[in-house]
Amino acid sequence: MKRAALALCALASACAAPAPAPVADGNRIVSTNPCLDAILVELVPAARIAAISHFSQDPRSSSMPPGVARRFRATSGTAEEVIALKPGLVLASSFTAPATLAAYRRLGLTVATFGTAATIAENRAQIREIARAVGAPERGEALVARIDHAVADAAPPDARRPSALLWIGGSNLVNGHGTLIDDMLAHAGFRNASADYGVTQTGVLPLEYVVAHPPEVVLTPERRAGADEESRRVALRTEALSSSHTKVTIGHFPEQLFYCGGPTIVPAMQRLAALRQQVAS
Repeated sequence: MKRAALALCALASACAAPAPAPVADGNRIVSTNPCLDAILVELVPAARIAAISHFSQDPRSSSMPPGVARRFRATSGTAEEVIALKPGLVLASSFTAPATLAAYRRLGLTVATFGTAATIAENRAQIREIARAVGAPERGEALVARIDHAVADAAPPDARRPSALLWIGGSNLVNGHGTLIDDMLAHAGFRNASADYGVTQTGVLPLEYVVAHPPEVVLTPERRAGADEESRRVALRTEALSSSHTKVTIGHFPEQLFYCGGPTIVPAMQRLAALRQQVAS
């Protein structure tokens, strides 16, 4: 409920000023997924973006700076909202409800759907596909080049692979194998330690198991200001690990860096490279 309320607050602040009535424009684009939002704003001028997902205006789920997200109209993703904007193209997740996609197409909207990239290579291909869909292949290549440069810069200084465990949010959910962040960890010179605890895919791992047998590195979100339950759990987990007798490096890894790929890969690889260097020193 709190997450929904935050999203509604962000949406309300973005829509405080009267918005002009939408005009049909085949050059305008609506994105209904936060990961697609982050890529889209890198590829086309702001004037071509009719709306982005409301998730991108919630700091807890966004993969772009709040100031950037607030420049755009946001929708909650309902078919009615998107259709009313009369875009020439809708970018949607492959997990979008079939009835919603059918409604778009029934009313003549062009829809391009995209799945979740599980590797940097898959994300690179997806960026190029999105860039072709919006008519911006050159900008797509520029974004891919930035990502490739960041990945190359993050290459580890030696062959050692310190074990690393990435906790998601304040829950006991840890990142498993077969995910984009798992691939990024490997490119930065880490070994995903989740399988050491029997977690082969992203899943729940009790804190007690990790305290008893900690990996070399634990990646955890930064504690947010305030005293909400999630922040309290992050703090307690960090304190428990810091008090363990085995040496473990605790590195803060912002939540926004593991939601999506696209431009987010650049700061994510930079952060992982810095942590890998810290372990090596």
